[in-house]
Amino acid sequence: MVDFFKNITFDNPEWFWLFLLLPGLGVWYVLTRHKETASVKISNLQGFKIEQGLLPKLKPLLFVLKMAGLALLILAMARPRTMETSRKVTSKDGIDIVMAMDVSGSMLARDLKPDRLEALKDVATDFVKERPNDRIGLVIYAGESYTKTPVTSDRKIVMDAIHSIQYDGSIEDGTAIGMGLATAVNRLKDSKAKSKVVILLTDGVNNTGQIDPHTATDLALKYKLKVYTIGIGTNGMAMSPVAILPNGQLHFERVPVEIDEELLKEIAQKTGGRYFRATDREKLKNIYEEINQLETSEIEEYVYTDFTEEYRPLLMIAGILFLLEFAMRYTLFRSFV
Repeated sequence: MVDFFKNITFDNPEWFWLFLLLPGLGVWYVLTRHKETASVKISNLQGFKIEQGLLPKLKPLLFVLKMAGLALLILAMARPRTMETSRKVTSKDGIDIVMAMDVSGSMLARDLKPDRLEALKDVATDFVKERPNDRIGLVIYAGESYTKTPVTSDRKIVMDAIHSIQYDGSIEDGTAIGMGLATAVNRLKDSKAKSKVVILLTDGVNNTGQIDPHTATDLALKYKLKVYTIGIGTNGMAMSPVAILPNGQLHFERVPVEIDEELLKEIAQKTGGRYFRATDREKLKNIYEEINQLETSEIEEYVYTDFTEEYRPLLMIAGILFLLEFAMRYTLFRSFV
């Protein structure tokens, strides 16, 4: 009920000025009501039996009904109506984005909580949620690379793909940055979007792969792709997996964090992107938020407003009150009028 009244607007509120007449009519009624009943002057009331019936006491009800009907009539003339607004947002010039994620064994390092890979999955999922007007794809790489999800506007598919990423040894271990970037370029080279972006994340140094990172960078330039590069990992040492124990569990030791920052800076600089370093989970989140602000889509918002007129019930109730007053005046209260 509260929400209903919040949505009511009045198309002709100037009629509300008529409410100022109602107090005046009330004063006029109080001052003149004694004149409505005929009076007879006699010298002595002795011998008359005086009884005050119920109907004379109820006579002011006629005036109340008339005033209530008049108030509802004024409300109806103000033309109350409820308004429902719906919005449709469409992208005029969307952005195609491919996230190329390093899923090598070192991404299980625990310098980000609970580890680098899980922190990345959470932050990347939030990033996808904030891009409702763009198409997003997912490439994962280690010693080799493949497309996890082609560019799509279905955010749920992309988020489910991100959540399903696990280090399970299904692809060769290592860090093939060139392969990861080249696969991302291949997903975007035929895109017709006004802006094509790759977010390339790694925690290591290119040490394998059939495509050199510089060659992959040249491919990105050829197809006019902008590459944002992110180096993930603390400065110094981190608890990282170094071996697999006989029971199948990973053995962790503190090892130096090595990231080829010069290469990542070069890739970003050549393609018009930026390089970021994420040394903890909060900085990783801030980086994705900054990229979200840097790459904005031009959108159009259509607002649809549906008005429902609400004056008809008020007119009906006012009419009923006026008819009731008329009927009571010339039936129950006929001898008092």
